[in-house]
Amino acid sequence: MAAVHALLDPPAIRMRTFGTLLGLVADGRVEAFSELYQRSSPRVLAQARSILWDSHQADEVTQEVYLEIWQRAGSFDGSLGSASSWISRITHSRSVDRVRSAAAVRARDARYSEQMQPLSVDLVIEDVLRRADAHGLHRAMAMVTDLQREALTVTYLLGHTQREASIILQIPLATLKTRVRDGLQRLRCAAL
Repeated sequence: MAAVHALLDPPAIRMRTFGTLLGLVADGRVEAFSELYQRSSPRVLAQARSILWDSHQADEVTQEVYLEIWQRAGSFDGSLGSASSWISRITHSRSVDRVRSAAAVRARDARYSEQMQPLSVDLVIEDVLRRADAHGLHRAMAMVTDLQREALTVTYLLGHTQREASIILQIPLATLKTRVRDGLQRLRCAAL
């Protein structure tokens, strides 16, 4: 009976590490890729969802991650870190790319919408005021540190939540909140 059990569930298959599986995937072993996918995809999907907050986008990113793993498995170097962290970095990178892409699309659509509106006196006045505000904002932003400016830009100018900004900037949420708070305090002092 033990022999039959060993044939159905060999220890070598149960015990393969992600690093071993990536090596086999690099050699084109489809069954290793399948095992890697089955064992790691729940974590990849959860990570993508935590960044994107949209299950459809997270599903697409997960597909992109595994396509990249299939194509780049040979570039994994175990001496630089674990296979899990390598997969996690790919997932983070693809998810952040998707967030940035969505932000770029929103900005492009807003610019297009503005360009399609006929110019009127009110729009010209608004444009002049917006440029004056932008000039004042640039002067004020020179008063904060580079790290504070980066945190303020991602949260307030690009419109991301603080949680999204901490993921994009790859810093802890508490660190981001501190930078934003300190930056806003400096801006207030500069305005007085």
